[in-house]
Amino acid sequence: MKNTPTDIRLHTKSRVLEITFSDEHFTLPCEYLRVHSPSAEVQGHGPGQETLQTHKEDVNIVAIEPVGHYAVRLIFSDSHNSGLYSWDYLHELGAQRLLKWQCYLNKLKAEGIAREAQSNDQYLI
Repeated sequence: MKNTPTDIRLHTKSRVLEITFSDEHFTLPCEYLRVHSPSAEVQGHGPGQETLQTHKEDVNIVAIEPVGHYAVRLIFSDSHNSGLYSWDYLHELGAQRLLKWQCYLNKLKAEGIAREAQSNDQYLI
């Protein structure tokens, strides 16, 4: 693995996951992590099979389980627990956060789905 974190901290009150790699630090809201889950339930089994995740503004992470030396399983307050977040995927989510978040907002808008603003939205900008 080229991207192995040196520190992971969950802030349940603000609903953000801080992850530090040797040369970068990311603050990722739980909602962002949930709607970008790498699980088949969210991503599907191939291109075009993704399922748009909606109304996840209040979701939180209730547990983080290590998976070998390459990933973590994030257990969310809405019972979603099937995504394995590899270190490389977490790094990608951090590095491409603004682009991926804007794409998500565009998909919601295209479907006519309103998203409620949250107190931790400053981490999404």
